[in-house]
Amino acid sequence: QVQLVESGGGLVQAGGSLRLSCAASGRTNIMNHMGWFRQAPGKEREFAAGIRWSGGHTDDADSVKGRFAVSRDNAKNTLYLQMNSLKPEDTAVYYCAANVRGTWTLHDRQSNYDYWGQGTQVTVSS
Repeated sequence: QVQLVESGGGLVQAGGSLRLSCAASGRTNIMNHMGWFRQAPGKEREFAAGIRWSGGHTDDADSVKGRFAVSRDNAKNTLYLQMNSLKPEDTAVYYCAANVRGTWTLHDRQSNYDYWGQGTQVTVSS
């Protein structure tokens, strides 16, 4: 079992920045990769960014490319999402997720992940 707890969400003006954190505990040694997903009101949950736990290879969705950066601290078992140049359309609940089965190829799909955090709200005002 892996437990995930997000933090760092809040209200920010357009153009501002936030850094989300996701603390992992439990059997973190079996994590293969982790991801950030987001769900805006009335919309489906979508992939934002992902990172391989070993090696640090990353991938970002086109909608956040160049503005968001995913990173991890293996020693602290913590995942981060640095969000810059925020836009009102970035408003959503942000979730972190962990994969323990491998298959990085499908890292942008919700079904690829085995454990989820409870989510943290990010609101960007115009």
